[in-house]
Amino acid sequence: MAAFNLTPSDPSTFILNGIPGLEAAHIWISIPFSTFYLISLLGNFTILFVVGKEQTLHKPMYLLLCMLALTDIGLSTCVVPKALCIFWFRSKGITVDGCLTQMFFFNMAMAMQSAVLVTMAFDRYVAICDPLRYTTILTNARIAKLGLVDLIRAFVLILPLPLLLRRLPFCTNRVIPHTYCEHMAVVKMSCGDTTVNRTYGLVTTFVVIMLDLTLIGLSYGLIIRAVLRISSKKAHQKAFNTCTAHICVILMFYTPFLFSVLTHRFGQSIAAHVHILLANLYLLVPPMLNPIIYGVKTKELRDKVGKYICRM
Repeated sequence: MAAFNLTPSDPSTFILNGIPGLEAAHIWISIPFSTFYLISLLGNFTILFVVGKEQTLHKPMYLLLCMLALTDIGLSTCVVPKALCIFWFRSKGITVDGCLTQMFFFNMAMAMQSAVLVTMAFDRYVAICDPLRYTTILTNARIAKLGLVDLIRAFVLILPLPLLLRRLPFCTNRVIPHTYCEHMAVVKMSCGDTTVNRTYGLVTTFVVIMLDLTLIGLSYGLIIRAVLRISSKKAHQKAFNTCTAHICVILMFYTPFLFSVLTHRFGQSIAAHVHILLANLYLLVPPMLNPIIYGVKTKELRDKVGKYICRM
């Protein structure tokens, strides 16, 4: 019962308030939340299971797809279970250490997913621009090394966020108007000087998102240049078809994320519940749709999934 009786003045806890202004609708909001989350888990675990079982799918493209599935699972699992506890049981309390831990893993999953999307863009670039050397450039071992580099980069960049917050004093009012411990929402509760925290948060966002978007844009610029040099329209269509799923995933990940970041810093006129709903949707919708998009657009994967469904 302690979780129900926490007060904002408790020095060891924060209070996650859910979606301000829509408290009466929390039960109804939990329905799409839980549905999207379950579909996301089902789809991503299906990809991991099928790729793991099928030897013919042990290729760079599908290993990258497994990395994307793992980051999707991690991203939504960092946030959704606690959000559902708020909606269903009004269990709003979270310890300071628990809050900072959630923030670390959530942001690390975001940084990792962004890095995986960059690696997938490089994979598409090699597949289209240098197909004859694809198997020698992108081996399974090399993909594993790139995944490890992505993980280390995410860890090194994100670890200072909770460490810098840990040194700050927090005000008496410890209510976070959110469903999870979003970095800027926690920073705003501090009574100390948050200049370093705000600056580092902005720099991290710039390094992770802007740098990754630049690398993705460069890859697709080279892909477009290579495709336009091909005279065959059929070859054009085939080349662009290989990128369609990846482009859809990129747009679903970066568009709402950038919107959420910008509105949090500059969109004070936007209603809080609108901002928080959108911030949650980009944690729910992309992980749910990513396996569906790749399942529909990738024939080999679609056939293998269909085979296991028929067996069941």
